[in-house]
Amino acid sequence: QVQLVESGGGLVQPGGSLRLSCAASGLALANYVIGWFRQAPGKEREPVLCISGINNKTYYSDSVKGRFTISRDNAENTAYLQMNSLKPEDTAVYTCAAAPSLVSMASNNPSYWGQGTQVTVSS
Repeated sequence: QVQLVESGGGLVQPGGSLRLSCAASGLALANYVIGWFRQAPGKEREPVLCISGINNKTYYSDSVKGRFTISRDNAENTAYLQMNSLKPEDTAVYTCAAAPSLVSMASNNPSYWGQGTQVTVSS
């Protein structure tokens, strides 16, 4: 059974940092494109960034470029989302996902989803 389990969410002040983890079981993350999505209250889920499985090339949305970084540790079978300079508008449920290709990730159609972790940016 495939599982993606996120952790590391919480409450942080504006300008602060958080690191989210996405631990996988039942599949090898090294063989997948890993993506992070977020959904704010009253809004649709949006892609944030992803990392390819072949060459670790990363893709970022304009809203997080320069502030968020995605990485993976294949030995730990875990992906990470480092979030710096957080803003109140980053408040959302963050969910990781695994897709067999960039095409499926880009079309918001990954094969596997985590359950999500809440990130709240507020003073």
